[in-house]
Amino acid sequence: MPTSSGSAGLSLSQRCLKRGFDLLVSFSGLLLLSWLIGITYLIASIDTKANGFFLQSRVGKNGKYFNVIKIKTMRPVTGINTTVTRDGDPRITKLGFLIRKYKLDELPQLINVFFGQMSLVGPRPDVPGFADKLTGDDRIILTIRPGITGPATLAYRDEEKLLAEQDDPETYNKKIIYPEKVKINREYIENYSFFRDIVILYKTIFNTGNGSLTDSTSNKKPFHNQW
Repeated sequence: MPTSSGSAGLSLSQRCLKRGFDLLVSFSGLLLLSWLIGITYLIASIDTKANGFFLQSRVGKNGKYFNVIKIKTMRPVTGINTTVTRDGDPRITKLGFLIRKYKLDELPQLINVFFGQMSLVGPRPDVPGFADKLTGDDRIILTIRPGITGPATLAYRDEEKLLAEQDDPETYNKKIIYPEKVKINREYIENYSFFRDIVILYKTIFNTGNGSLTDSTSNKKPFHNQW
């Protein structure tokens, strides 16, 4: 799947620095947090009465598919087949809600990062039907590894709550949220800096601000036109 774009992406030195940092942090994180991942996995397995790991096909760098690894927090509900999750989604279990609240479901993605399928920071990996359908300069998003967190993730940290307020969450996500995320992610790549990655990680861990270097727009909801 070609990913040519008229826009400039990361330089070789930027890619090497980013990948080296990913390897260091993901390896260290897995060593330090493997016990927590294991306990959360066992809790999820008992809670959902299934494999505590959730594997789903996502679109990665250069449009290649890979399986993202997360802790399972949902159960199947008859009649609900959408990949869009909103606040109060009946598929989310009570324990799953707590796991998601503290982002523990994201920890296994350190495995994806270590093996080079993902990065710590970048556009979130989409299910097929979104990123793989990008055209023109928007395909610059496919030139880097998707991230556990990123500027669009921070800008829409209340996405599930926002979707719960819509009459048609799936259409709102497709027509409003996703195009804005594409703009945010393009700006991130076209103006990439390693320092910004550090800022995004800090804001993710400490649950503060959005994905920009300043927080002058962080109080706008929804986060339209802040890039």
